Amino acid sequence: MPTIAGQSLSPSENTGYPRSVEVNTPRKRKLRSDSAAEVAAMEVSTPMKLKSRRRCAVSSPRTTPIAEVEEESNGKLETQFDCLDVKLKWNPRDDDQMKAVKEALHVSKAPSSVVCREDEQRRVLEFVKGCMEQKKAGSLYICGCPGTGKSLSMEKVRQQAEDWAKKEGLPCLETVSVNCTSLSKTTDIFSKILGENETGKKATGSPTPLEQLQIMFSQKQQSSSTKMMLIIADEMDYLITRDRGVLHELFMLTTLPFSRCILIGVANAIDLADRFLPKLKSLNCKPLVVTFRAYSMEQILMILQERLVELPYVAFQPKALELCARKVSAASGDMRKALSVCRSALEILETGVKGSTDQEPQSPATEDQVVKMDHMVAALAKTFKSPVVDTIQSLPQHQQIIVCSAAKAFRGSKKDRTISELNKLYMEICKSSMITPAGITEFSNMCTVLNDQGIVKLSQARDNKLKRVSLRVDEADITFALKEIRFFRNCLL
Repeated sequence: MPTIAGQSLSPSENTGYPRSVEVNTPRKRKLRSDSAAEVAAMEVSTPMKLKSRRRCAVSSPRTTPIAEVEEESNGKLETQFDCLDVKLKWNPRDDDQMKAVKEALHVSKAPSSVVCREDEQRRVLEFVKGCMEQKKAGSLYICGCPGTGKSLSMEKVRQQAEDWAKKEGLPCLETVSVNCTSLSKTTDIFSKILGENETGKKATGSPTPLEQLQIMFSQKQQSSSTKMMLIIADEMDYLITRDRGVLHELFMLTTLPFSRCILIGVANAIDLADRFLPKLKSLNCKPLVVTFRAYSMEQILMILQERLVELPYVAFQPKALELCARKVSAASGDMRKALSVCRSALEILETGVKGSTDQEPQSPATEDQVVKMDHMVAALAKTFKSPVVDTIQSLPQHQQIIVCSAAKAFRGSKKDRTISELNKLYMEICKSSMITPAGITEFSNMCTVLNDQGIVKLSQARDNKLKRVSLRVDEADITFALKEIRFFRNCLL
């Protein structure tokens, strides 16, 4: 025992290895001491004892507040993880939870805010504000591929314009929204603007709805607080299928002396403005053009996350959502297609879970039962890798060029063309790539083959050149099938 009491020797005496071992042996007894002298002695000890000092600092009663803070932090972290556990509880066997996720991803579900379209909405809203402030008519044309948020953005702009008018003390807008696909004939749009749902009941010789509008906007209004009329014509490209004059007359309403029309036309045809702008410009009714570009991978991912963040649980693996966004943006950038793929992946998960439930009815749902990469891959294959895609990929080159020509020709409102018209576009693509085109007879025969395979549809006519060709497959399938070949990818731009 006297040797133990003499352990607080000076450093010069603790030079031998056996002595060092002897000192290290009872070190645990020193850690139980609160003596300041023992702590000071350990501070001037050998490097091996410096390592012991750090252990002492952790175990010392003087460090108890740090330990308490660490315990408190650990408690907070545990609380946070408990909250995450609540968020992560997802039971795909629960019909109510599955229904809630499907509804959040449904196309008809209008989100509280339209993300990734702030700049386009701002431009349209500023246009409407300017017309309302100056009490001046104007026209605007919105174009973009399907599923790029055009119609949804217009609904938000309408609400924002009405709220802004109330705030500024201006008369509220008189809004008329018309989906041109619902019109039995193109001239019915003027009856919709007048608010006449029943047409054809007017006496013979009475002015037509278009003439009534022209008279209305050619006369000075009696009241100074006359409301501006916001006309939103969705799917406007359907107005040019039969009578192109209707489109011109509609835009000319904004040029009348006392017109109060704010006309916003929405269409999928990107080249509609290029085809009709010269004519509209000559009529002094050239519209402002706003283009909605296809969604990028980052934008599709952000929109999906915005729709799912309000749910109290996580139903999708982040990498699965990213895969969906990447594939859809590469194919078409159509947000509706991305929502359809996610819903399909949910159904695949639901089918697998119900199958396991039938085998083990009492087995609890595990935390890993979310939509994973394999579910998303299967959904993407189901959506894009269809038999149509395989058929297009296996076609000879010239037949693929015809399919590519048809996809370009039928964008927008024109849904069919004659074989002669399609042949001209086919020859242009061949000549631009220095490919020898087929003759008109061989071209007609190839169209017949594509008709037999269900890719195009040929109408009956006495002359082969006058047969009308229309697509039977979706343009997205054509793009997905040919996008890996640079030649076709450039043709489909």
